[in-house]
Amino acid sequence: MRNSLDIRPSPIAGQWYPADPKRLATQIDRYLNEARLPELHGEVIAVMAPHAGHIYSGPVAGYAFAALRGLSPQVVAVVSPMHYPYVERLLTTAHDAYATPLGAIPVYREALETLDDYLRDLLGFGLAAVSHDMEHSLEIELPFLQRALSRPFMLLPVMMRDQSEATARGLGTALARLASESAALQGQSMILVASTDLSHFYDQQTAKALDSEMLRRVEAFDPAGVIRAEEEGKGFACGRSALAAVMWAAQELGANRARVLRHATSGDVTGDFERVVGYGAAVFLRER
Repeated sequence: MRNSLDIRPSPIAGQWYPADPKRLATQIDRYLNEARLPELHGEVIAVMAPHAGHIYSGPVAGYAFAALRGLSPQVVAVVSPMHYPYVERLLTTAHDAYATPLGAIPVYREALETLDDYLRDLLGFGLAAVSHDMEHSLEIELPFLQRALSRPFMLLPVMMRDQSEATARGLGTALARLASESAALQGQSMILVASTDLSHFYDQQTAKALDSEMLRRVEAFDPAGVIRAEEEGKGFACGRSALAAVMWAAQELGANRARVLRHATSGDVTGDFERVVGYGAAVFLRER
């Protein structure tokens, strides 16, 4: 019998964000405190956050997670791209928990199994469980959640290789069904987080134009438009399918308003405006 949790060790602490817990907590709290949110009406169903190293995208991510500050969901689903060349279309972790310098976050295995069943019913395939993955785009959001939320939570990690509209729609429907119908959640509340950066390696002026169009589609609450933007060459997001899936799920859960909270680029941090990466933060609300 196994007596301890199988914890996924962080492959990016000390590189993408500080490995020292006090320094990490102080840095994240600063990003949260510096966010100047507009007045938000209604219930937060989901957020969109960037996933670069904290020194680059942290000031923007702070806006997304400031919208969650003080909330107490029992479950958080983080949906991200998978940047590594796995053959499987949808992935999750085989570990029991994720480690960050701020502590271990348990994976909600029972809910993941239910989500897998829903996906197989809707799409004909489910979640492939992987061990010791190197993916940063999901983990990078976890310390923000640990500092912003008012209590510990269980994690539903989903990473997407498949960028198609059909898979994003199916995942969105499955997540909404899990949140609203599943006995696995047993009435527990769930928040959704979409992890994505925006345009990559354009000059600042071009990046702002491309990101503006992508964020216009986000604020229009148009997940199909988010998917199409890259096909049309009008906007880019490395996690476009993760973003669209969360937007579809949020709509099915009653969200009816999207608000873009912040946009910046890596150039705003580094001063190099020749090859920048765009970052955006947004919130999806159920307004009464």
